Amino acid sequence: MTRRHIAYLACATAAVAAGLGAAPSTDAPTVHRVQPGESIQKAVDAAKPGDTVLLAPGTHKESVDITVSNLTLRGHGAHRTVLVPGTDSGRSACAKAGNGICVTGTDKKPVERVTVRSLTLRGFEKNGLWATGTDRLKVQQVTAEKNGQWGIAEERSVRSVLTHNAVEKNGDAGLFVANTTDTEEGARDAGKTVIQHNRMADNRVGVTVRRLRNLTVDRNEATGNCAAVFVVGDESEPRAGALSVTRNHIHANNKYCPKTPRLPFLQGSGIVLTGAEETLVAWNRVENNKGTSPLSGGIVLFKSLVGAPNERNEIRDNLVTGNSPADLADRDTAKTNTFSRNTCTLSEPAGMC
Repeated sequence: MTRRHIAYLACATAAVAAGLGAAPSTDAPTVHRVQPGESIQKAVDAAKPGDTVLLAPGTHKESVDITVSNLTLRGHGAHRTVLVPGTDSGRSACAKAGNGICVTGTDKKPVERVTVRSLTLRGFEKNGLWATGTDRLKVQQVTAEKNGQWGIAEERSVRSVLTHNAVEKNGDAGLFVANTTDTEEGARDAGKTVIQHNRMADNRVGVTVRRLRNLTVDRNEATGNCAAVFVVGDESEPRAGALSVTRNHIHANNKYCPKTPRLPFLQGSGIVLTGAEETLVAWNRVENNKGTSPLSGGIVLFKSLVGAPNERNEIRDNLVTGNSPADLADRDTAKTNTFSRNTCTLSEPAGMC
């Protein structure tokens, strides 16, 4: 082969390679941009897995159903992009239910890898964000405020990441995670769900973990709620627990909330365990939570509503001060829970500080 032939082949190969590199990919994700007044739902319905629906700054009057996997719904920041209830509640199932954003899958076919971030959900009759049947849901930098029931809530979901959110002035829990809300069953494995770096203020409860196992509540701040952290279980099998509540700052949760058919009145409750097992409560800073409810105090163990005791829980290395009527309160009947290396002043019974 001559030098001229070799040079020709090299040039041809380079040209082909350059052409292939410049060819557009048919699988490239699309950004669907939505201005206030335009339909978010239409953009979500047109999106394919991998796409992003980007909401412009301003107020969007709509509820949104998400049923496609690998989708991102993103605003331009919680202080700039706001979702409020629309005027036509018949447009979506989510709106009819009184929710802002609904991420909906099933046990057999979960919706996977959905991300919701950088927006505010305000004033919905029921929940700001409601998720059921999800896998690896991410909710980040979302403000959920003044919603009728829960700010950000999920059930039947695994491997969720709920981080850097602000949940304020919601009717019940700011953050709510549960096995299921429509049937009675044992605790579900949450698949290492993470609730981290959230701020929870002026709700009935900051965060409620109900009948779940295998998750972490870590490095959150809760203040101004009636109760800060509730871990709820009962006698069902498997039991709730095998989770951790660590490195949270729980202070001045002294709002008064009247009793309900399920709970006495709430005020001044820091971290409460009812009917849970094998839960680690450690390295928390729990201060100035004061009240006269049966559940009042800094860190409280209390039997469940059906009388199931807390068992084999470990409460250690916490700073618990200025709480009333006690910093540490074991108001349960089981003898298998342990308290060690906590810094506190008053305990029920005495001798745990």
